[in-house]
Amino acid sequence: MPLRFTPDDHARVAGAIRAAEAGTAGEIYAVFARRADDYRFVAAAVALAASMASGLAVSLAAAALGVPLPALAVEGAQVLGTLALFVGLTLAPGLLMLFVPAAVARGRAAALARAQFLAHNLHATAERTGILVFVSEAERHAEVIADAGIAARVPQAEWDAIVTELTEAAKGDRLAEGFVRAVERSGALLAEAFPPRPGDRNEIPDRLVEI
Repeated sequence: MPLRFTPDDHARVAGAIRAAEAGTAGEIYAVFARRADDYRFVAAAVALAASMASGLAVSLAAAALGVPLPALAVEGAQVLGTLALFVGLTLAPGLLMLFVPAAVARGRAAALARAQFLAHNLHATAERTGILVFVSEAERHAEVIADAGIAARVPQAEWDAIVTELTEAAKGDRLAEGFVRAVERSGALLAEAFPPRPGDRNEIPDRLVEI
C-alpha cells in the first residue's frame, strides 16, 4: 500500500518531535492509520440484508404479476448477489464506510489508538510522560492520549483543543501540517508541566508511523 505521507512529511514530523522533546522530559509519538478496521462484518450484514430485501421484492412482484419463479433460481441469484455485493464493498473501503455506524467507527478508531499507545510502550516511560498523537483517516478520528503522569498535571481540555485543530487540518487535507502543529502544541504543554532534567534520555523513537 502506498504511503500517505512523503519522505519530506515524515522528516518534518520527526523534526518537530525532536524539537518538542528538547524542551521537556515528555515523550511524543505519532501514528497515522488509513482505517481502524476492515469492517467485513458490516459488508456481510449489508450484503445479506440487501439480498433478502431484493429476493422478497422480486418474489412479491412475481406473485402480483402471476409470473412463476423457480425457488432455486431465486435463491441462487440471492447467493450470487450477496457474494458480489460483499466483495464489492470490501474492495471499496470509501463506499463501505457509508454503511458503518458512527458509534462503531469511533469505537474501532479509539480502540486502535489505545492499542498503538501500548504497542509502542508509551505507557512504560520512566516518569509516565508519554503521549500519542493519533489519526485514523477513514473514521475521521483524531486523538491525543496522555499517560497517567501527564493527565494529572495537564487538563484534558488542552488536549481536546489540539485534537480539534488536528481534525480540521485532516479535513483540509493538511495532515502533515496538522501533525507538526499538534506535536508543537503538545511539546509546549509538556515543557511547562515536565521540563527537561539532567540525564534525560530519549525513550521512544522520534517518528511518524503509518499503519
